[in-house]
Amino acid sequence: MYAVIMAGGVGKRFWPRSRKDRPKQLLDIVSDQSMLRLTYERMKKIADEKKIYVAVGQNLTDQVLKELPELSERNLIVEPCGKNTAPCIGLVATHIIHKDPNAVIGIFPADHLIKDTRAFATAVSKGVQFARDHVALVTFGITPTRPATGYGYIQYDKKETAYKSAIYKVKTFAEKPNLATAQRFLESGEFLWNSGMFIWKAENILNALKLFQTEMYESMQNIRNAIDTPRYDSVLKKQWATIHPESIDYGVMEKAKNVYVVRSSFDWSDVGSWDAVYEIKKKDKNGNVLIGEVLTLDSESSYIYSRKNLIATIGVKDLIIIQSKNSILIVNRNETEKVKDLVELLERKKMTEHL
Repeated sequence: MYAVIMAGGVGKRFWPRSRKDRPKQLLDIVSDQSMLRLTYERMKKIADEKKIYVAVGQNLTDQVLKELPELSERNLIVEPCGKNTAPCIGLVATHIIHKDPNAVIGIFPADHLIKDTRAFATAVSKGVQFARDHVALVTFGITPTRPATGYGYIQYDKKETAYKSAIYKVKTFAEKPNLATAQRFLESGEFLWNSGMFIWKAENILNALKLFQTEMYESMQNIRNAIDTPRYDSVLKKQWATIHPESIDYGVMEKAKNVYVVRSSFDWSDVGSWDAVYEIKKKDKNGNVLIGEVLTLDSESSYIYSRKNLIATIGVKDLIIIQSKNSILIVNRNETEKVKDLVELLERKKMTEHL
């Protein structure tokens, strides 16, 4: 298996620590290592290091190579700019099939947290065997432990098992639900959390792009014809400019009929918000996570971070407070999904010094 780490995101929900020049995946958010390093170490347990690739935007290549000095520059698949996951995955598959026409590719975001690497490796092994032997697009669904509203869901057919009672035909995908809907999903026993991880043969995902994203597929074919030639950079730039941004879920997975899910029970978090980080971190007797120059009185259930200036609080509860560089964020823990909206407001107001 070729293991591909997608490391091109901008991490808007993790502002103000996450910035354009150093986004979430390069930060030590959940441990003393970066999210990218944690993911790379996890990939080493399931794939030959020579077959570990990193997909990244042009602006982050130097930082990725600095973070992963053992990674060969030849194992970087560089996007001129971010255009969501479908073009990224198309470019990845195009490069790898050029090297190996029978390649099986695993797609893994750089910013997930998985501690049970043994169970993870077992699930991946099942997915690889199934993807190698079937014309299938395989994803991973995590058995839900609570009615989470921050995750998408996968409904699977419990009657149609395909491999050792672990892989099932997918019925449908569901967007992030409200609490009542999430509770119904949980009670039905037919839904899994959508992990955003995939395995498939390069040939099969490219054929799916040909069927559902024809123009994107044609661009990828033009790019493939230029690989290993002096024309590559100019062809990539020209073709990339014509590609419409699209997610792999909406662009392919929700449309395809040959989608299967590995029902998995390893611990998993997409670490999608500051509140998710709070939930992961060890807390003090007052339920606080305090990092850096922080002093509190009568404060509880909060995440407070400052490596530079002292942050002092009195009588606060359920807050996220982050000081980083020239900015301070203060947000209720149940509103952290809106940090992305705040970043987009900064963009509209052209307050680029804070981005």
